[in-house]
Amino acid sequence: ESRWPFLFGAIIVPSLIQAVILPFLPESPRYLLLEKHNRSKAEKAFQRFLGKDDVSQEIEEVLAESRVQRNTKMVSIIQLLRTRAVRWQIITVVVTMGCYQLCGLNAV
Repeated sequence: ESRWPFLFGAIIVPSLIQAVILPFLPESPRYLLLEKHNRSKAEKAFQRFLGKDDVSQEIEEVLAESRVQRNTKMVSIIQLLRTRAVRWQIITVVVTMGCYQLCGLNAV
């Protein structure tokens, strides 16, 4: 019983290791390209991750996916529930997740 503070303090070691290593980890190419709008750094990151010089196809795929996501229409929960095609799937998922919460499965 008297050793629990040591066990509680043991999580400090992995946290410190992660904090020391974090500055040396590379940025995500998608983050650099889409959020920072830095194409040259994104190309370098892709080259580092993939190990090849020509990454123009990967850059174009990320940009195309971003365009598709921007053009996707968002719907509200009410509109989603009014759509007959997905109504029963949503109700099934909500009831299942509610049962998980009530039966204590998360505690296991």
